[in-house]
Amino acid sequence: MKAAWYEKQGPARDVLKVGEMAAPTAGPGEVRIRISASGINPGDTKKRGDAFGVGMPYPRVIPHSDGAGRIDQIGAGVSAEWTGRNVWCYGAQSYRAFGTAAEFVVVPVDQVAPLAANVSMEQGACLGIPGITGHRAVHVGGEVRGRTVLVQGAAGSVGLCAVALARHVGARVIGAVRSGSDEPTARNAGAQEVIVSSSDLVSRVKALAPEGVDHIVEVAFGANVDADVEMLKNDGSIASYATDNATPKIPFWQMVFKKYPRVLSWQRRFPARGKNAGSARYQLRTRSRLDRIRNRRTNPACRNRPCPRTSGSSYSSRSSRCYPLTEMLAEVVNF
Repeated sequence: MKAAWYEKQGPARDVLKVGEMAAPTAGPGEVRIRISASGINPGDTKKRGDAFGVGMPYPRVIPHSDGAGRIDQIGAGVSAEWTGRNVWCYGAQSYRAFGTAAEFVVVPVDQVAPLAANVSMEQGACLGIPGITGHRAVHVGGEVRGRTVLVQGAAGSVGLCAVALARHVGARVIGAVRSGSDEPTARNAGAQEVIVSSSDLVSRVKALAPEGVDHIVEVAFGANVDADVEMLKNDGSIASYATDNATPKIPFWQMVFKKYPRVLSWQRRFPARGKNAGSARYQLRTRSRLDRIRNRRTNPACRNRPCPRTSGSSYSSRSSRCYPLTEMLAEVVNF
């Protein structure tokens, strides 16, 4: 099979190789997917660049945890009804060596879900990590039905999933976005009210929710925690999945007087009920063929730098240009 891999960490143009490898075989409890589209997430590029300082976890890594395609082989113990089904998968390269940047990938059957007929392969390849993160960020604080949820970065890949999932279960959703051009994305995902982030964000949110919001999904904890605490209702919660500052200052006394003990984060487990709770409609920013993948995301100097345009955003490296994480929608590799 054709695949992209790296055997050392660094910029894409220096370490990624594209060539032929032996196709994997599905083992017990596993399925093999013939990949049509492979989703690229910030975590994939950070692992390749050793942003977390853990080194090479395996001698050879095929990157990307998310993807979509058709199951062409099943292992022992897997129902035959999976054969030939279009699916999306997640976690292919989470604590595993070989991900979806290849013509075939093998994953446990628990890490696949049917792809609806009206959802493209490219969109399916972008559901995994954003969907897991969005689902966890919405639900980790408890029941949100009938409550008010504020989603910061509501037009980003995680943000629009969070908006869609919160609205799906009956929450009132307020979306905060970077610019007016992002408003349609947040509204199409399900946000009833959309606010462009600015210096008056707090007053505008309080005008919509005078007693405060019940739950906040946060993309830039360090930059926004002071405002979040001010907008939060007593006994509310903040679920943060990213921060512009790895060691942010915490407004301790404000939090104490808000009487809430819950600043929450996400985990990689994706409850079964979340797989089919709703489908996010991504506007695909970039498509690249596998043999051109080495020319994508090759500007490591920008990784994790504060965004000069919008406080509270972090950069994810691209080829010749950078995009804040809150602006990213989707990037896929086609086969």
